[in-house]
Amino acid sequence: MYSYSRLVMRLLILSCVAMTGAAYAAEKWPTRPIRLIVPFGPGGATDIVTRLLQPSMTEFLGQPIVVDNRSGASGNIGAELTARAAPDGYTIIISNVSVSSINPTLFASTLKTDLTKELVGVTMLSATPDVLIARADFAPRNVKEMVESFKASPGKFNYSSPLGSYAHLAMLDFHARAGMNLVHIPVAGVGPTQVGILGGEIHYAFVNAASAFANVKAGRLKAYAVAAPQRLPQYPGVPTMAEAGYPGVDSVNWNGFFVPRGTPRPIIDRLYAASLRAAQQPQVQAGFEKAAMPIATSKTPEEFQAFVVGELKRWTRIIKENNVKID
Repeated sequence: MYSYSRLVMRLLILSCVAMTGAAYAAEKWPTRPIRLIVPFGPGGATDIVTRLLQPSMTEFLGQPIVVDNRSGASGNIGAELTARAAPDGYTIIISNVSVSSINPTLFASTLKTDLTKELVGVTMLSATPDVLIARADFAPRNVKEMVESFKASPGKFNYSSPLGSYAHLAMLDFHARAGMNLVHIPVAGVGPTQVGILGGEIHYAFVNAASAFANVKAGRLKAYAVAAPQRLPQYPGVPTMAEAGYPGVDSVNWNGFFVPRGTPRPIIDRLYAASLRAAQQPQVQAGFEKAAMPIATSKTPEEFQAFVVGELKRWTRIIKENNVKID
């Protein structure tokens, strides 16, 4: 005779066994190699952060961390691959401002996964701001004079950045606040931007502080402002955009670890602890300093997740206010 109560009891027992097994696996994590997805090609800022942290992370977690560069679609390929992975701690991603806070809005019509819901932040790892640069012989002495020159000759001056990048969006925000309109010259990255400025084809731009440092130090480029809340020690005497009269105009490339939604908390906590411990190692800090990339870690995973949500709101506002679209 069929017993409904007996069936329910069996299901409860099976459920408890499954939950116990999952909890045991989380507590013992990791027991095999961890796949770390980098959503960009080798050699870029996100990849550099990964390579600097990988050896120490491997040591502290006791398992190999296998770096998997999955570039394409502005980082979306690697991000969606991670979002669809099992939430068991064996597939994680190092993402950045573009992938986690800009792409969800900019590529909303083509993304197959809601990255804002399917990826959960663990900790920030680095944060490198842009600097506002022009050629060393550019006449304006500061941001105020620069804005005055641009507004006096509308349509004459231009700027450069990759289309839809954080540097592009930050510049649009700056122009809107300053009440000016400049011609945008889309390029593939900071390299072509600096070449264009040095050659006189491009007038100014937001460029990653680490990338611009050598040319600024050599006197070939002039730094007008740091696009971040704090000044940079590598750029003594250079004010922030807020100090120059434009608070909130920030252009910072941050990187951080994310895991698929549903990853057990013990795994997140151990990954977080290993990340902070790795970032504190002298050889890791020396590597970041050599690359002119400031280390920036979060106090808790919750703090980082809240930061990412705030960034998403800010960049979404700028995208919509300026009607930015990627064809």
